[in-house]
This record gives sequence, C-alpha cells and structure tokens, in this order.
Amino acid sequence: MPLGLVWLGWTLVLAFVQLFLTAAACRQQDGLQWASSNRDGEPPRYTGMAARLKRAQANLAETLPIFIGAVLLSWVSGRYSPLTGWGAGIYFLMRAIYIPAYALGWGAIRSLIWGISMAGLMLVLISLL
Repeated sequence: MPLGLVWLGWTLVLAFVQLFLTAAACRQQDGLQWASSNRDGEPPRYTGMAARLKRAQANLAETLPIFIGAVLLSWVSGRYSPLTGWGAGIYFLMRAIYIPAYALGWGAIRSLIWGISMAGLMLVLISLL
C-alpha cells in the first residue's frame, strides 16, 4: 500500500482520537447532564484546555477534507509519487504534534507546527500537478 494512503489512514485515526480528547475535556466542564440532554438553549462556554481542544478540532476539520481529497485523487489519477507520501507524512506528524501544542497553549510554536502541516498538504497538492 502506498505510504500516502497509510498516512491518510493514520490521520483518520488521529481525528477520531482528537474527537474523544476534546469530548473528555468538555465533559469535565459541562458534565454528563449537558452531554446527555437535548442541548436546547445556549451551549456552555468552554475555557482553558477544553476551549483550546475544541479550536484544534475545528482547525483539523477545516483542512482534513482537502487532505483526504488530495491523497485519494493522487492515487486514483495515477499521479501518486514519493512527494505525495512525504507530504502526507509531514501533514500527519505535524497534526499529531499540533494537538498537545494547542492544548498546552504553545502559541507561536503551535502556529509554526500548523504552517509545517500546511507545507505537507501543499506537497500532496503539488504532486497532483
């Protein structure tokens, strides 16, 4: 199996793990009563790590569809190359590091990590050209 597809699979696992990390942090603030309710009315205002994890999760949701599409399109179109694998690997590794960087409030470092993950995504997109 091409390395880019392997990295894509691991990125999907990472997204799943990130979902649960975020939910666990939010449950510490809003409790199971809110989580098991109809959630009518205003949602709780999360602070600290829970808020940062929610923002990190939203950030992943912004780029993940592009990443998925680019990796799959490179494979289906026959444009897959080592550049695709390298880009996908960089994207995954930086997204994995991004979660604790955001959760722990490493502002400038977090932004650098995000930028490197975007460079990885750009490598995957360039491989399509």
